Amino acid sequence: MKMRLIRHATHIVWTGGKSFLIDPMLSEPGAMAPIPDVPNPSGNPLVPLPAGLPEVLGVDAVIVSHVHRDHFDDAAMGLLPKDLPLFCQPGDEEKIAAAGFTDVRPVADSLAWEGVVVSRTGGRHGTGKIGEMMGRVSGFVLASEGEPSIYVAGDTIWCPEVEAAIEEHDPGVIVCYAGAARFASGDPITMTKEDVGEVARKAPRAKVIVIHMESWNHCRLSRKEMKEYIEANSLGGRVVVPGDGEWLTP
Repeated sequence: MKMRLIRHATHIVWTGGKSFLIDPMLSEPGAMAPIPDVPNPSGNPLVPLPAGLPEVLGVDAVIVSHVHRDHFDDAAMGLLPKDLPLFCQPGDEEKIAAAGFTDVRPVADSLAWEGVVVSRTGGRHGTGKIGEMMGRVSGFVLASEGEPSIYVAGDTIWCPEVEAAIEEHDPGVIVCYAGAARFASGDPITMTKEDVGEVARKAPRAKVIVIHMESWNHCRLSRKEMKEYIEANSLGGRVVVPGDGEWLTP
């Protein structure tokens, strides 16, 4: 199993001989409006794509955790081949099909595809009324024979659903969407550094990969801060923070 972070939540996972593009956001910098009333007023995304877009478009399948624009944008809808198998959470298939995709496969619980078992997990995209307004979100676990399973937690904070997913699937690799994203008011809607620490403590045998930082204007947690937390809490070697475009072989 190997992985390449593209940018933000967008990454590619290779497992079971297949490549999965997860949460494709392929817009040029500044192409989308900023989240208002946050410290960084810049348009989104904040940074360019790394080299290798043909590789991104040449995957075997796509997974969309939810259809917020920083996880599935107009650029991705226009660039990706429409006949790619595309896995999503139930309820998002109509919007995805409306964009022209012809092989949309909502995952209610789990399904097998080409030797890879794709399972859906729950999460909470924030707390209180903001969490409710953000709507349903999902994570996904990819499992194939002879390789460590990988749990992509998705846009969620540390919550009972994440804890339950770790207990049920015992993943070898966990991808956390961090950034401590938040609006002008309310709590974070993605993982804080402390949330990542809870994941690492709950899954002491897993490699934890922290992404979803420094690419969207309401993300407050930087890679530098995340790395300082990892060092201060003796999590180095198990918790890693890749840069955009970086390859990993967990």
